[in-house]
Amino acid sequence: MYTIVGSNKTRSARVLWLLEELGHPYTHLPAGPQSDLALAHNPAGKVPVLIEGDSTITDSTAILTYLADKHGAFTAAPGGLARARQDSMTQFLLDEFDACLWTAARHSFVLPEAMRLPAIKDSLKWEYAHSLQRLANRMAGPFLMGDEMTVPDIIATHCLGWGVAARFGVPEDALAEYLARMRARPAFQRVFAG
Repeated sequence: MYTIVGSNKTRSARVLWLLEELGHPYTHLPAGPQSDLALAHNPAGKVPVLIEGDSTITDSTAILTYLADKHGAFTAAPGGLARARQDSMTQFLLDEFDACLWTAARHSFVLPEAMRLPAIKDSLKWEYAHSLQRLANRMAGPFLMGDEMTVPDIIATHCLGWGVAARFGVPEDALAEYLARMRARPAFQRVFAG
């Protein structure tokens, strides 16, 4: 049995969603970043944390990769070209979307007020908009990698939804349809019901 530490309002939602897709039982402890519970399992205080037995794994992408590999689902097999392409897509999403959105969040409410540079958000929104077009061009089917849902779909859906919430813009055409389809999945709905 897995235990997930982290609120579904954070990157923890990515891990919860994958566990729901896998149909694997888990315990969810909805702690926020820097909470006592988060700090007890990760000295950096960041969430999510996956606890399995006496071991912990931090970082949502590391957890997603571990779970997908362990259960042989939502991923291409390690060591092949399909996995290399999948890993390339994952890194693209983290570099082009997650990094922009996290930098904007830090300069909106995370950093001490004296350290915030609100004007940086204009350049981040410009960069994000250009990345949307590159992502649309990379889509290989109904899912990012083709006919099957993979880890990058979870990251992309989370980031696209975060971008909408942060007023970075709503994706158009194929990406808007993709986002709606992904958010309509029963496993996604279960994570956010409540």
